[in-house]
Amino acid sequence: MDLLSIKDPSFLKRMSTKELQALSQEIRQFLIEKLSVTGGHIGPNLGVVELTIALHKCFNSPTDKIIWDVGHQSYVHKILTGRASEFDSLRQYKGLCGFPKRMESEHDVWETGHSSTSLSAAMGMAIARDLKGEKNYVIPVIGDGALTGGMALEALNHIGHEKKDMIVILNDNEMSIAPNVGALHNILMQLRTAGKYQWVKDELEVLLKKVPAVGGKLAATAERIKDSLKYLFVSGMFFEELGFTYLGPIDGHDFDSLFENLNYAKKTEGPTILHVMTKKGKGFSPAESDKKGTWHGTGPYKMDTGDFVKPAKKQPPAWSSLVSETVRRLARTDNRIVAITPAMPVGSKLEGFASEFPDRMYDVGIAEQHAATVAAGLAAVNMKPFLAIYSTFLQRAYDQVVHDICRQNLNVFIGIDRAGLVGADGETHQGVFDIAFLRHVPNIVLMMPKDENEGQHMVYTALNYNEGPIAMRFPRGNGLGVPLDKDLKSIPIGTWEVLKEGYDAAILTFGTTIPMALDAAMKLEKQGISVRVINARFIKPLDGKMLSSLLNENIPILTIEEAVLQGGFGSSVLEYAQSEGYYHPYIDRMGIPDRFIEHGDVSCLLKEIGLTSEEVVKRISIMARKKQQRA
Repeated sequence: MDLLSIKDPSFLKRMSTKELQALSQEIRQFLIEKLSVTGGHIGPNLGVVELTIALHKCFNSPTDKIIWDVGHQSYVHKILTGRASEFDSLRQYKGLCGFPKRMESEHDVWETGHSSTSLSAAMGMAIARDLKGEKNYVIPVIGDGALTGGMALEALNHIGHEKKDMIVILNDNEMSIAPNVGALHNILMQLRTAGKYQWVKDELEVLLKKVPAVGGKLAATAERIKDSLKYLFVSGMFFEELGFTYLGPIDGHDFDSLFENLNYAKKTEGPTILHVMTKKGKGFSPAESDKKGTWHGTGPYKMDTGDFVKPAKKQPPAWSSLVSETVRRLARTDNRIVAITPAMPVGSKLEGFASEFPDRMYDVGIAEQHAATVAAGLAAVNMKPFLAIYSTFLQRAYDQVVHDICRQNLNVFIGIDRAGLVGADGETHQGVFDIAFLRHVPNIVLMMPKDENEGQHMVYTALNYNEGPIAMRFPRGNGLGVPLDKDLKSIPIGTWEVLKEGYDAAILTFGTTIPMALDAAMKLEKQGISVRVINARFIKPLDGKMLSSLLNENIPILTIEEAVLQGGFGSSVLEYAQSEGYYHPYIDRMGIPDRFIEHGDVSCLLKEIGLTSEEVVKRISIMARKKQQRA
């Protein structure tokens, strides 16, 4: 079949099981080929090919609402809804998004890039359906990893209480990004080995009613008998106790089983959970055999060997590795150091720490709020917790950071990974809000290094800091390749450093935008404008001494940050000037504008929003000229 000719999923209604099996293989081959060039979430999508086809055959999208949790497994859905021709641009600038996108298709009824949102969204849609008197199905698809998220458990509780008609697809591949952990994972393990439960329960009721002499009496107690079967077949039937009808587990790659159970679920009143077992990476042996989560999301790879396409020259260490390995180094001499991650041991490069200190490494699953408060609990009894978390996921633990960590002034070290623009994963993953939502919280120290050498010293500073919470931002990708000092040292809290002297203007910046600032300063030097470049490595507290000195010079100041402007670092400089009585007319700010930044190569995104050395040159030239005119 020509996948590029697909316009909508209606053609599936006419296809036989044999034809659907052939279509599944075509889709897998298409994905393996396309993603070998673009990269993307190969493992999750290869695992849901048959499931996605079955959903679109049994239901009528977009009237029936298919809601993908996280959304990184929606590539097959995109193919079946007419977007196969766009896969050459997947996750690229102005190209096809790697997650559901409402503006792309009417079939994308819910946008997401974070875990555990589908059930709550489904509940909202089910309530709206019933209030409007409509008759459509609502089908959230949630993974076993996402089910550990607190929000998903809150939704299960509400849905089970309200008894809303809904078909929840539990896509169980025993993995999220990394292998799943926790008690709920163990409950699912019991269900996986329990066999088909619902059919036995229903068939017993039919059998009891057919007994001639005592059938009526037995039938009257059939409900009690069949309910008690859950304790016979499955110890502690978690979902049934929450108010759901449980179906499964079934083979998620068997069309006959999928159709049989989906049609049964359509006839069942109230909320139903269909437990579907799938194989992450199915059809591509390197991804199928992955036990660590390496093939969850990848860059380009070689189809024949599964080897990843690596840069021609050796790269500097990844930021995540530099930070985690420095923490590991310090943990050898301080047994109070404990590492915590919400389901990101691979992304945060904590495998080495876990292997050396298994009793001091805790992967709490997709549970960012819990992770933050666990860290607070450790700090409350004089331990040294390192909370490794992506900027975009730290958003989910905001109240815990405020209420549990900062309010109690606890010594938690938060490693904010993927800070700044991250590129291909797009607007749900851009780490651009953390400065704005952290810097106004009392007690916290917030910093970002200019390079990996300063980064290792900041880790040392953080784990030797005893005055309260401290957070270090660091970007996605690799460092600059600078030499690393052998001995670690503390950096005085709230101190900046001058990287380049100058007297006509000053740039205040930190982290990833320092090379841009230095490049612009050199260009301005050629125009006769001398620019001081300051590494404002402490975002909070500001270096009041250096900033006051700078304001007293009355020269133009430009702040630059790869983060949102509203409430960001530049805002704090303006606030400082006002609070200290400086009415400085020459302060300008550059950063992320007031909109969500979509996916694409970071260099393209920076150019689009005007965060470039050329724009720096332009802004300082204008400020310097205005100052000369006023002089």
